[in-house]
Amino acid sequence: MTEPWTSVEDIARHLGVAKDSIYRWIERRKLPAHRIGRLWKFKVSEVDDWVRAGGADSDQRVKAGRAARKVIHSPLGK
Repeated sequence: MTEPWTSVEDIARHLGVAKDSIYRWIERRKLPAHRIGRLWKFKVSEVDDWVRAGGADSDQRVKAGRAARKVIHSPLGK
């Protein structure tokens, strides 16, 4: 049996992230996605492989770095 295609909503729910993160990862992090007309479709196994290979890690490091800079550069450490 072949693996079914899933939607942005399904993948976001599967990964526990916002749909905006999925679109950003498609654009910036090469999340494996296939454009079918106006819709993005995914194979869960491809997305899981991408996550295991560290595909989403870079985005988390960027957020952590921004948060650290915000604390370091804010007046009086607030």
